[in-house]
Amino acid sequence: MRFLLFLGAAMVLALGFTATRVLDHNRGFSFLLGALQLGGGLAISGLFSLRWKWHGLLAGGAVALLGFARGLGNLPSLLRYLGGDRSEDLRPLLESTVTAVCLMVLVVIVRALFEERRRKLLESAE
Repeated sequence: MRFLLFLGAAMVLALGFTATRVLDHNRGFSFLLGALQLGGGLAISGLFSLRWKWHGLLAGGAVALLGFARGLGNLPSLLRYLGGDRSEDLRPLLESTVTAVCLMVLVVIVRALFEERRRKLLESAE
């Protein structure tokens, strides 16, 4: 679990630094700023999970939910890009990749929380 938070943070940060090379100056650095905020939040959540496992995982899930919800707003531009409109550079592809990373982190954390809940219920029933 903790590894997934750090891996997600590294992937988001790597996409942010990639955006500075493949996009124009203003768009690249605005994408990098968002990637630093989102990736930094995931990394900080990973650091919290080293000491307090469930608190860090809950924080990582909340950050991933925010990143995924923000990425859903970029879905129309991705559909236009896949439809042939290449006026927005590679930004829709980079944004959808960040959205997919956030969704992956969110799903794994929610599954872990449900498994822990089930484990506690079975433990209390015995």
